[in-house]
Amino acid sequence: MAQLVREVMTAGVAAVRPDASLVEAAQLMRAQDIGDVLVADGDLLVGVVTDRDITVRAVAEGADPLTVNAETVCTPDPVCVGPDDEVATAVRLMRRHAVRRLPVVEDGRPLGVVSLGDLAISQDPESALADISRAEPNTETV
Repeated sequence: MAQLVREVMTAGVAAVRPDASLVEAAQLMRAQDIGDVLVADGDLLVGVVTDRDITVRAVAEGADPLTVNAETVCTPDPVCVGPDDEVATAVRLMRRHAVRRLPVVEDGRPLGVVSLGDLAISQDPESALADISRAEPNTETV
């Protein structure tokens, strides 16, 4: 029997409003120990903003992360999967679109995210990526 996205996804939504500053988005990422947040206008998914988006599309360009909003640097209309889609569908979409994470959406409402780490834990639990994905965050400074 095929495994479904709902069985491997990270449930719950870490989201910011489109007008949230990049600082707000980054602070949420830090608090949740994640590398991306959804950009949502109410229940409507607008885009996804990653830590890399903040770095490359804003900070590297000299933009002020206090004044630039999440909608400005997010990837709009992201590729999504449904909770009842097969995991194989998520894998194909990630490969085709060269993305590491897919929002999981049902009836237009975001429910969570499925990441490469989620898939590694599910499909190849002994892999290095699965080990890293399961690891507790290190709060020590480097």
